[in-house]
Order: sequence, then structure tokens, then C-alpha cells
Amino acid sequence: MTPAISRWSRTATISSSAGAAVAVVLAAVPYFAARAETALIDLFLFIALANLWNLLAGFAGLTSFGQQAYLGVGAYALYLYASAGVNPAFGVVLAALTAAVVSLPVSLLVLRLTAGYFAVATWVVAEVLRLLATVSPRVGGNTGVSLPGAGEYPLVLWQALTYWWALGLMLACVAGIALLMRSRFGLDARAVHFEPVAAAAAGVAVGRVRRVAYFLSALGTGAVGAVLFCHSLYVQPASVFGPQYSVYMLFMVLIGGLGTLEGPLLGALLFFGLQQFLAGYGPWYLVVLGAVAMLVTLFAPRGLWGAISGRWDVSLLPIGYRYRRS
Repeated sequence: MTPAISRWSRTATISSSAGAAVAVVLAAVPYFAARAETALIDLFLFIALANLWNLLAGFAGLTSFGQQAYLGVGAYALYLYASAGVNPAFGVVLAALTAAVVSLPVSLLVLRLTAGYFAVATWVVAEVLRLLATVSPRVGGNTGVSLPGAGEYPLVLWQALTYWWALGLMLACVAGIALLMRSRFGLDARAVHFEPVAAAAAGVAVGRVRRVAYFLSALGTGAVGAVLFCHSLYVQPASVFGPQYSVYMLFMVLIGGLGTLEGPLLGALLFFGLQQFLAGYGPWYLVVLGAVAMLVTLFAPRGLWGAISGRWDVSLLPIGYRYRRS
């Protein structure tokens, strides 16, 4: 047997093919299972958020507690564009770009900080934006606003469009981040995550890597905020800028497996399942989530996918190189 270095595997081929088949089936859901649309939209958005937060914390080493800032920017940007006459179904793209543009000056401030200081600063930014939306009558203030233009669509068509937006966003986040992490940027990002000083000494542009990761995460999160607005048709500062979204993202990624591609997907599925099963149990829902988080942290510190891959040496979406004998 001769040693060889590979980046792909038969398992990855099977999982990618199965994922593509599942995506085709999911795209057809509005035609044969319309009642499932609402729940699946929530799941798709959870998966997108988990992957976007993992891009920051898991790959670039930027633990943010304030990504809800761009959820709110995306949602309110969609409102402003729709109020100006832009079709809300197409305004999602403009809203996402607006969130990304807002992230540029913010990144100049928060990326000067590291570790816990960065995390707190991002949360402060989200709170500042929430307060601005609360006191601004242009966006409804504390009472919130409804989405203009959505009523022009038949309800069935609007729900289907929102569903396809959520599905497309989820697929773009999963596939886009997978391709990004297999590129030179992915190698640089992981080096910055684990040893930023050594990475800088080796010639990696640490600041550029972090800015790109922050920009892309804001772009995707802004799109999620806009689709979330399309889904609920109503938004107010206390909800869309709420810190619960950071808690959700943190839970999904840490439970699934930080710094992996499969972990956020697994964590989002688990979180969604718990949410659906425990929705009627009131405060016990949060108690169970906390208990699950503690158990996984104690017995699987690398997350559920970390435990699975460590036990069976399997990777559904490999991003690094593997030594094998052929």
C-alpha cells in the first residue's frame, strides 16, 4: 500500500449527491406540502445563521455576541426599500448589501479589539442600533412596522416566494462557506483562528482575513433578517435586535461542533427539533436547552459532530487534506 494525500472521499461524494437530491425535493415542497413551509423556513434560517456565525467564530476566531445587529439592519433596510416602491421580493438583495455596507465602518471599530472585548463591542453595536430604531419614527419607533407591498401578492404565492428565498439563502451559505474554506482564504482563516501571531509572521494578512469574514457574515445575516421580515411581515426593534439570536447561534454551533462544516447543520437540526417538541412547555423549553448545552459541553467538548468524526473518522464536507493509504 502506498501513502497518498487526498482532499475528497467516497463519503463526501455520497453526502454531496444526497444533499443535492434533498435540495431538489425541498425546492418542490410548496407544490405538494404547503403546510410544511412555515416550519421549514425557520429551519433554513437557523441553518444559515449557524453557518454564518461559525464563519466568524469557528474559522476566523471572532466570537461575536452582536450579529443580531445585521438582522435588524437587513429587516429595516427592506422596509425602507419597500416603502420607496421597490418590490419586497427583490429588495432582499438590496437589504443584504446594505447590511454589508454598514458593517464596513463598524468593522473599523470592533476589529481593533480581540477576544472578550470584541464580543462585548459587537453586542454594544447591536444595542445602539436597536435604540436608534426605537427612537426613529421613520421606521415606526418602538411599535414596529409592517412590510409594504407584501399584500399585493396572493398569500400562497408570497409564502412560496419566502420559502424559496430561505431555501436559497441556506444553500448559498452552506455551499459558499464550504467553497470559501477550501480556498486559500480558508487556510488563512484557520491559521488566524489558532495562532494569529504566527500567521502574521508567516505572511498572512490577519486584518484582511478578519475584515472579509466579518463582511461576509454581515452580508448573509442581513439577508436572513430581510427574509425573516418577509416571513413574519412585521418587525419591531425589541424582536429583531434581540440578543436571543446570538444565543441561538452560539447554541447551534457549539452543540454541533465549532470550526466544522457539518457541526452547524447538525446543531441547527437539533435546536429546531427541540424548539418544535418543547414549544408548548413554556420556561421548561429554556431549561432543557441549558441542560443539553451543559451535557454536550461536558461529554463532547468538540461538539456532537466532533465526537462523531473522532469516533468514526468521517467527514461529509472535507475542507482540509487527509493522509491515507491507497
